[in-house]
Amino acid sequence: MKISKLTLAIATVLGAGATSGAFAMDLYVDTKTKQIYAEPGRGRELMGSFEKVQSATAKPAVKAEDQAEIKAIREDLALKDNAIKALEEHAKEETAPGKAHVKLDDGIHFATNDGNFTAGINGRLQVDSQTNVTDRVATATGPNPNNQLADGMSIRRARLGVEGTFFKSSFYKFEYDFTRGNGTTGAGVTDAFIGYNFSKPFSIKFGAFKEPFSLEEATSNRYITFIQRNQAVDTFVDDLNTYKMGIGANYATDRWQVATSLQTEPVGANGASNSATGTNGNANRNGSSGDTNWEVNARVTGMPWMESKTKFLHVGTSGSYINVNNNYLADGSALRSGGISYAHGLNNNVDRTNIVNTGNLTSGNSRTGNQANHLTRFGAESALVYGPFSAQGEYIATNVTGRGYDNETLDGYYGYVTYFLTGESRNYKSKTGAWDRLKPNRNFDMKGGWGAWELAAGYDALDLNTLNIKGGRTSTAKFGVNWYPNSHVRVMANWVHALDINTGAVANTTSRAFNNADLDAIETRVQLDW
Repeated sequence: MKISKLTLAIATVLGAGATSGAFAMDLYVDTKTKQIYAEPGRGRELMGSFEKVQSATAKPAVKAEDQAEIKAIREDLALKDNAIKALEEHAKEETAPGKAHVKLDDGIHFATNDGNFTAGINGRLQVDSQTNVTDRVATATGPNPNNQLADGMSIRRARLGVEGTFFKSSFYKFEYDFTRGNGTTGAGVTDAFIGYNFSKPFSIKFGAFKEPFSLEEATSNRYITFIQRNQAVDTFVDDLNTYKMGIGANYATDRWQVATSLQTEPVGANGASNSATGTNGNANRNGSSGDTNWEVNARVTGMPWMESKTKFLHVGTSGSYINVNNNYLADGSALRSGGISYAHGLNNNVDRTNIVNTGNLTSGNSRTGNQANHLTRFGAESALVYGPFSAQGEYIATNVTGRGYDNETLDGYYGYVTYFLTGESRNYKSKTGAWDRLKPNRNFDMKGGWGAWELAAGYDALDLNTLNIKGGRTSTAKFGVNWYPNSHVRVMANWVHALDINTGAVANTTSRAFNNADLDAIETRVQLDW
């Protein structure tokens, strides 16, 4: 019978051997039954003294080939033992604080292996175009500029930044947009903050960051449905430069989120904006009197119905109180800086000509002129996702108070629907209560992959007319097609049609020329972000 390798190895390693021993024993026989016993008894006769020998099983003979195999096994075990020790030492080195790794699956990310420090390089590039198919506007006269909207192309955004964590709980972000501010110092800064996560749901941050207001504003421009944000959001939030200095707090769970902030002015002027506060350019306050603007903001969102990540209802509300800084020359005869104005194009993308325009709401003499002192904003939002279908709408109102203004309310609203022909659903991020990156079910390739295709249609209205404010009124219908070849590239096309343009009472001559204008524009965007 062949000895198994394991038995042979164990026998050899342990050096199993045999032992033996011998001793004398008396035996007795029953005279009747002839049975043999080891003890005397009635009817038993002594047979004699006998010697008992006990020995172990003989050691099996080990063949020469088995001895060679045992030697090989021993050598293999020694090599494995050395390998295990080397792996233990390598693992210890790799988990040391100074060791880091790079991950490239969703951008460029660096992290130490102990998780204490992370850094990610982010960026985006948006190349836009605008073609005005119909552009019937009142002809300009005299020295006035041409009222026609221009066709063309532009780099809408070109941003580069870094964000990450240190010692796990602290976080930071810095981002610069090379298209903002027209060269104004600091104007290109968007996010520039540091923060701390007290727990998974609660965090605070300090620096420059977005106001917590509006669903569409909380959504990064990388993920909005149409190329340009809707008019009310652009005019009352985004165009004022929503990246302002201050302190903010956020509390978010899987189903609801609360964000608040106390903020002042932005780092620099936003040269791409239409609406503006006059102090936007006074980043360091040199050469200008008066304190900075300041504001208190809050936004609360939740999902009262959630069947799954692809079937849910989102609702939310936002509120702000803004104290406006008004500055004058020493004699009080003219406005030096400050105040606020609201102006906007018609979902314009490349040509951002102001079609509605309130002009500066603080004007004239410091003692008798109109003066906008406080703004109160209110917003209501809702969105529904049901598989590939979604619907979204918002209402935003801004109340102006001060000398010459008796709770004047400017407002606007929008609504739109979308549908993914390829079956995807909009991706929702509960931490921000806003939309996040969409990932196609199958990326575009030359083997049958189409990427993700989305259709969108919406209505958009803005009213800047009140009893004492004449900024104009507009409404549009728009349609969009979005193609996502993969999760980081998007191609967009929008058609914007003016339904109503009422600017007959606007003081600005350019805006007034667009009264009852017939406008149609086709806008496109090619976007890369990481």
